[in-house]
Amino acid sequence: MAFNENLKETIACSGLQQKELEDKTKIPIRTIQKYIQTNSSKPPVENAVKLAQALGVTVEYLVTGKERPENSYASLGPELQQLIRSIKSLPKDKQRKVIKIAMELVGLV
Repeated sequence: MAFNENLKETIACSGLQQKELEDKTKIPIRTIQKYIQTNSSKPPVENAVKLAQALGVTVEYLVTGKERPENSYASLGPELQQLIRSIKSLPKDKQRKVIKIAMELVGLV
């Protein structure tokens, strides 16, 4: 997928509203919308890093759409690794619901 599609999907899965992403990254919402709306509008590296950090993904993922290698979760322990694999296997709409519930439980929403 293209950067704009990866960004749009990642924002949707994160449960964040664009305004919240603007607050976290200090990137104007109009600029974020521009990145989402067209593939010809790619952010400077600094903005890509801010977006990736706020969304909990790598810049490589936003650019290429390639998932993190499974071993990047090695430090989380087997229970969390299994949970992540299970969530990733769900349809996108259910992933968003699980993420929203988890964020509410830990007080991030």
